Amino acid sequence: MKEKYKLLHEQLIALMEGEKNFITILSNAAALLNETLEHINWVGFYLYDKEKNELFLGPFQGKPACTHIPMNQGVCGTSAYQQKTLRVENVHHFKGHIACDSASNSEIVLPIIIKGTLFGVLDIDSPQLNRFDEVDQTYLEKFVHTLETILNQSDFVSFF
Repeated sequence: MKEKYKLLHEQLIALMEGEKNFITILSNAAALLNETLEHINWVGFYLYDKEKNELFLGPFQGKPACTHIPMNQGVCGTSAYQQKTLRVENVHHFKGHIACDSASNSEIVLPIIIKGTLFGVLDIDSPQLNRFDEVDQTYLEKFVHTLETILNQSDFVSFF
């Protein structure tokens, strides 16, 4: 598992070399995760709209999803609000869970912070209960950290 994550990290760096468009970066990051991770049914990004104080749907891979998530609601909104990773073994036991896909049973959400400011979250769902463990969390947090570095050098500022 660790070797797969190390390869994923190397692929992210190689794929994003020289890329400045944040939509392209997030789109390819979602596709890369979708192709690499096993037993998932949705992976993508929700981006933070400061004016509306909510998350809105960004690039993703999977079935159509919820388009807006209020801050501090559902797993994504809670992770964004707390600015910390949430790993949920059984989403049906998470108070206020927002069910975009009834097939999802577990979830991990990781906040993306650029220059101390919330940019959005990476959301990954699985049809398996307890799909995500500490190894997944550790390596996905490294993936997000690298993504934050890449995004920090992109042209996303002009879009917000």
